[in-house]
Amino acid sequence: MITVTEVLQVVDELVFKHTGNHLTDLQRSAVKGIWEGDTYSKIADEFGYESENHVGNVSRELYKILGKELNEDVTKSNFCWSIERLANSFNSSQVIGIGINSHFNLCPNNTDTQKQAVNNEAKIKQKTTYTNLQQSSKLTHFYGRTNELLTLSEWIENPNTRLISILGISGIGKSTLVRHFIDTHTITFDAIIWKNIKLSNSLNSILAEILTELNVNNEDINTNNLLKQSLELFNQKRCLIILDNLEQIFIPQQYAGRYKPEHQDYQTFLQMITGIEHQSSIILISQEKCQEMISLDSELYPSHCLELSGLGDAATEILKNQGLKNQEAWLDLINLYETHPKYLQYISILIKDVFQGEVSEFIQERSLILTEDIKTQLDLTWMKLTDVEKQILVKISQQDQPISRNDLKESLSLSSTDIINGLQSLTRRFLLTKLESDEKLFHLSSVWREYIKYMP
Repeated sequence: MITVTEVLQVVDELVFKHTGNHLTDLQRSAVKGIWEGDTYSKIADEFGYESENHVGNVSRELYKILGKELNEDVTKSNFCWSIERLANSFNSSQVIGIGINSHFNLCPNNTDTQKQAVNNEAKIKQKTTYTNLQQSSKLTHFYGRTNELLTLSEWIENPNTRLISILGISGIGKSTLVRHFIDTHTITFDAIIWKNIKLSNSLNSILAEILTELNVNNEDINTNNLLKQSLELFNQKRCLIILDNLEQIFIPQQYAGRYKPEHQDYQTFLQMITGIEHQSSIILISQEKCQEMISLDSELYPSHCLELSGLGDAATEILKNQGLKNQEAWLDLINLYETHPKYLQYISILIKDVFQGEVSEFIQERSLILTEDIKTQLDLTWMKLTDVEKQILVKISQQDQPISRNDLKESLSLSSTDIINGLQSLTRRFLLTKLESDEKLFHLSSVWREYIKYMP
């Protein structure tokens, strides 16, 4: 009977031969779970997923790769048999061949193979010695974002990167992107810890939890000097810390990115993260941009901002997954809701409930309909805005075309300073965008136009 370590070695080399990439942490967990007879649901629970669908998709992709390399059909039911048969068939050989022009040792009695298996397992364990994603968002499906994943990979692989901000409006897929990246990429950190500020927004509490989790020597933690101890830890170990929902620490009804008085320590923390030498990285996920997220000079300030927009062509996968009909009308629906994943998810549910999945019938309504779920999401953002920002949005929503700052100045009884600050804040909340063809003009999404139309 071959060991889990040997199974991982076999599958890893087969996958590497086919794709040029070694197994990700999620793929390793899937292989280990399948070998041990676990269900997708159990593997998903161990990885913190709401549904086993994602684990199942990852596993089925592995079966396809293995099937092509072994020239046979590989499924969950015969996975163990296929791998064990492969090993046992060559149990007495020094070398076995897999596929074409590919050879590696798999003989359990071979000393070099045993050493290699031990070394592989040690490398796997060394790659990430501690992972805690319990506070991360549940991931059931992932669509597109190929370029964003490549960008994120380049930044994280750079040891000089200290701070990464993933930014965008509510529901655009910020947390989903980061979680998917962690699950599908091999990243060499000593620890990966995800903290959701909705659950605990005190920086001292978060730092104390991180220090406690990584306190392998059980040393006393000085609660009076948590920031210093954390920076020392980030210098001793290479940690990846994700702070999700950072907008929770900003003052509502003030311009974007202003810290609440009780959370001013975050500003000091983020400034020190980029200004002091260490080997760790922080990922901030937020609906608002603050000054500390802005990289003035990427060579001097090792920080990056990734601003997410819609899904583009990948949005069709949402409609496909929802089982909607009339594929020829999908593009009209996607453009109507500007490829926003959460809006499309909500409207797909409505189309199934009311229009029996017929996209063409929905499009014939010839209007952009806001579901109650979409309205609730927009309400939360609207309540955070200043009066100046609301006046600017109302005025822009009344225009058929994008509007300039000068046009706003002529039509609103606001000072130039208010208009300038209001426009900057709205762009930092990602509610307004500048046109690529003319950066003097500001654009408001059709969904927000429809929402504001019915404001009292």
